[in-house]
Amino acid sequence: MQTQLETLERLERRLTMAVPTEEIDKEVEERLKKLSRTVRMHGFRPGKVPLRLVTQQYGRQVRSEVIGDAVQNAFEQAVQDNKLRVAGSPRIEPKEEEDKSRMAFLATFEVYPEIALGDLGGSKLEKLSHAVNDADVDQTIEILRKQRVVYEEAGRPATQGDRVTMDFNGRIDGVEFPGGKADDAQVILGEGRMLPEFETNLAGASAGDKRSFSISFPEDYRGKEVAGKTAQFDVVVKRVEAPRLPEIDAEFAKSLGVADGDQAKMREEVKANVEREVKKRVDTDLKQKVMQALIESTPVEVPKSLADMETRRMVQAAREDLEARGIKMEQLPFNPEAFEEQARRRVALGLVVGELVKVHGLSATQEQIRTLVEDYAQSYEQPIEMVRWLYSEPQRLSEFEALAVEANVVKWVLEHAKVEEKPVSFDELMNAKA
Repeated sequence: MQTQLETLERLERRLTMAVPTEEIDKEVEERLKKLSRTVRMHGFRPGKVPLRLVTQQYGRQVRSEVIGDAVQNAFEQAVQDNKLRVAGSPRIEPKEEEDKSRMAFLATFEVYPEIALGDLGGSKLEKLSHAVNDADVDQTIEILRKQRVVYEEAGRPATQGDRVTMDFNGRIDGVEFPGGKADDAQVILGEGRMLPEFETNLAGASAGDKRSFSISFPEDYRGKEVAGKTAQFDVVVKRVEAPRLPEIDAEFAKSLGVADGDQAKMREEVKANVEREVKKRVDTDLKQKVMQALIESTPVEVPKSLADMETRRMVQAAREDLEARGIKMEQLPFNPEAFEEQARRRVALGLVVGELVKVHGLSATQEQIRTLVEDYAQSYEQPIEMVRWLYSEPQRLSEFEALAVEANVVKWVLEHAKVEEKPVSFDELMNAKA
């Protein structure tokens, strides 16, 4: 088959392919003869079906397969001969050809860009740091207490922190609206889960009280049908309950998994958990900064086909996530274009990281993968069995291999960039955007 390669744009290529019709006809004939020896047709014994009937029934399908195979083989050979790295799938279409002795096709596709890794010597990275102290442990224990809060009848008017159970009915211009009515609804005053005006009108209410008030929804309110409008609410308060936090005692320690209830041991375990979480957040923040440094130091032209593929993958992942939460897509439509910028960044980062791994030999070792697998398995009751299960199917190790490669890349960048340590408070670190 004859081929001709053209450059359309920086990454786009077009390959013209032509194959002699005689070769196609010959291959079609050979396949039909082979098929006639095995095909079954009513009224004929196996292997005795006339070639003419086989051709009538299967000729078009076989010709299509032969042409497809010829074009695919020609494309793969041209890619190999021209040392091309094809990105995505080619778009193949027939080409008008005056010479009837041959069939011509056009394959349009993109190639991977040539990547020139940038110099990271001038990159400055801030590594957050925080030494866990007693105050951090106290704060964490307080959070754990709040997670185990129980509510009891207050016997007084509602104040901040109380849980109010109520029925409410809202109307706009005298008409009920979606989400404006509920029975036995609960709100904890001060948590901010409802509009501030709504909570303000509940403060000081006691069980059995009835209240009516107006609420103005903000212009940017998430519910478009009520945004910028004023609603009249009628509320019946059923219960007012005050929070009661558990005492920090042996029972509390047992609830955190300390079997003997020893409070000193409880604090040690809480501190160890906090230190692990601090390390995790520091590492995650640093990894994000490393990846951003790679993107900034090495500009990459992203093949549109790869960006489109990643966009579709992200859309599908978002759809599956919403459906897993019980949200139907028709209830919450979204625009795939919202994913395009992030998709392009992911592809660009993947290309840069891939080149860095290849150039500097940062592939994962079997020892690194094994370590990650064994660490992961420790969270299971039978770690050894989990390790065996993961190794029983090699594809199960792909995620651990990717994590090991990522760790190698981060380590390499930190060795070549300028890293400055930045001490931060516990709250700053815990509240940092992941």
